Amino acid sequence: MTEYPVIVLVRPQLGENIGKAARAMLNFGLTEMRLVSPRDGWPNPSAGPAASGADVVLEQARVFSSVADAVADCPHVYATTVRKRGITKPVLTPEVAAREIQARPGRSAILFGPERSGLETDDVAVARAIVTVPINPEFGSINLAQAVILIAYEWSKGRALAKPPEIELPPPAPQVELDGMIGQLDSMLDGAGFYFPPDRAPATKRTLRTLLTKPGWSSQEVRTLRGVLSALANPRQRG
Repeated sequence: MTEYPVIVLVRPQLGENIGKAARAMLNFGLTEMRLVSPRDGWPNPSAGPAASGADVVLEQARVFSSVADAVADCPHVYATTVRKRGITKPVLTPEVAAREIQARPGRSAILFGPERSGLETDDVAVARAIVTVPINPEFGSINLAQAVILIAYEWSKGRALAKPPEIELPPPAPQVELDGMIGQLDSMLDGAGFYFPPDRAPATKRTLRTLLTKPGWSSQEVRTLRGVLSALANPRQRG
């Protein structure tokens, strides 16, 4: 069974960014965060509020003094960086890296660099491959949490996470019911002088039929609209 990847934040600077990264992780089912020499120490009081409830990630976060120590138990290590920094390694998109992580046995670690400078050459050297997000070459600014969520999302696509609830829709109305509704409307519009000029009536009626048959009306919807038309044709007298 493929193990969940480890998110490694290398020398993160702000507690708020660590918290936001934790939130991004938990959104996609990742819970193991490792911190390498966080600038302001750990735990950091600013991380909790920024995590917006992803406390389990912060509570379990472990601190290491070096990248090598943080990934010592991981046979697969990926470094996220915009450029290769002079190191010749395979360069993957997040989607390809996610497929590799899903397919390979053993733990995978994904390295994310500090907010201002990103990963250093020595950090990248520890990794087996580089993950680069295809972005606008004229504006390559992605913050730490954004980078984490991009990678976590791609990984999650191969997992059975929560999906939007399926809503059971009513069956579509049979054609005879639609024809009755359209006929009722057609009669009312004809009486109201809607089809003018007369030579355009066939085209207008075709347009109206197309409009009314596109959505896949249910029987209840057809009855409701016919009730509306009946009320328009025979308005009640108000006392």
